[in-house]
Formats: sequence, structure tokens, C-alpha cells
Amino acid sequence: MSQWFYAEGNRERRGPLPAENIAALFRSGRIAGDTLVWREGAGDWRPLRDFAAELGLDMPAGPAPEPAAPPLPPPVQQVHVVVPAPRPGLSGCAILGIVAAVGGVMVVAIAGILAAIAVPAYNDYLLRAKVTAAHAQLQPLAAEVARSASAGGHCPVNGDEGFDSPESYAGGDIGTVRIGRFDNGHCGLEARFHVPGKDKLDGKHLWLDYDTQTATWTCSADVADKHLPAGCRG
Repeated sequence: MSQWFYAEGNRERRGPLPAENIAALFRSGRIAGDTLVWREGAGDWRPLRDFAAELGLDMPAGPAPEPAAPPLPPPVQQVHVVVPAPRPGLSGCAILGIVAAVGGVMVVAIAGILAAIAVPAYNDYLLRAKVTAAHAQLQPLAAEVARSASAGGHCPVNGDEGFDSPESYAGGDIGTVRIGRFDNGHCGLEARFHVPGKDKLDGKHLWLDYDTQTATWTCSADVADKHLPAGCRG
């Protein structure tokens, strides 16, 4: 079985993953047709759409668009410093010293403002990426739960044939995954995050709720909405 890799933001390599996980990442919106992927024997990195038929993915044909460039930080506004006219007896070196001092203060101030904006936004992005990856990681198991519920007429639980203990599904930022029936009568998964040092995520839960009557999944979590993929918010 070939092992696949994909480029996060077309810059950072992720993997190895089996083919079904790559397909699940695409269907969940985690990666797109222009995401660069590679597998053993494939040669160079190529857009995912080049492997659509091999992976059984339904996506429009046509030339792959150029990968989007990462967002740039806000432009730094130019600051015009008015230097007072030299007083009688003020040397040229003193004037240059004043200009350098004022300019240095302004650079430090602007850098501090940008850091105050950029660092929290980057931390939010990292947490959202972790939740999105965990959601994609659960997709193959969710498909097995749906098939078992449809075939057997009841919700599977950990320990049933084909389903292991909660701890056996640990991986990435997921510590345990419990399988069973929710209070509303739906089948589903409860994944518990294990991310030491990240209090906004560590110990929190991601729930995938399967309605056997409509054969639809609903995603929810006890994580802040800004850290969730769009399909799990609200």
C-alpha cells in the first residue's frame, strides 16, 4: 500500500498517510485539488487533482491553478518625521542624532503593534489547524461507524467486532476516541484532545454525531468557535 504525503500550505510536508486518509482530507475540505501531494513512485510533487481518478475523488477537470500565496502581514505605514530646524550652534552630527533617535523610536513602536496583532492570530491559526487535522483523522472511523450502524441496526461501541478500545485510536493530538450512542439516540464518536501546554484545546472534546434516520453527520465541540473548522461551528 502506497504512503502519501501532502504539503500544508504547499510549504510544510505532512504524512505519511494511507490513500483513504488523503481522500478523507479532501472531502472534509482540509485539502483542495491544488494541494501538492506525493506518493511512492510518483516522481515529483503534483496537485491532488492529478491523482483524482486513482483516489476515487470527484473534482472538476482542467489545469491546476497556481497555489495561492500565503497572506502577507499588513503593510507598515510610512511615518513622516518633522525634524525641528537646527538652533544656532547645533552641529550637523547633532541633527543626525535627533533623526536617528526619533526614527528608532517609531520603528520599535510599529514592530510592537504588529507583534501584538500577529502573534495571537498565529496562535489561533495553529489551534484551528490542529482541530481540522483531528476532524480529518476521524473520518475513516466515522465511515466504519455508519456502515456498522446501517448493517447491524444498532450503534457500535468500543470493543465490538472491528472496533478497538478508546486508547487505541490515540494519535496526533487525539488522546482517546469513544464510540457509542449519544443521549439523543444518535450514534457517534467522542474524541478527547491531548495537547499538553495548549489549555484552549487540551482535554477538550470533538463530537461527531450520526443520525441513522437521515444518514447525516453533525460536528460539534467544547472548543471556541474561532478554533473550529467551519463545519463544526455553532
